[in-house]
Amino acid sequence: MLTERERHRLPEWITDAMTSGLRAISTCANGLNSDYDAVEAGLTTQWNSGHVEGAVNRIKILKRQMFGRAGFLLLRKRVLLA
Repeated sequence: MLTERERHRLPEWITDAMTSGLRAISTCANGLNSDYDAVEAGLTTQWNSGHVEGAVNRIKILKRQMFGRAGFLLLRKRVLLA
């Protein structure tokens, strides 16, 4: 469904997940159902934020590595040099 962008299968998948009896899966399905328009748009559009998310993740990892060791100036240098 995700790799082929088959949005027509989404309502059926959400219904199956909600009635699966597995609490975590049904909670996830409820969340998807509450913002259905955004989920459907994510399945149908060609755009994604993968590159941005990767950059943000890299910066957060650098920040966590330096927690309590230095200030903003060193973090800035590490981000710009990495």
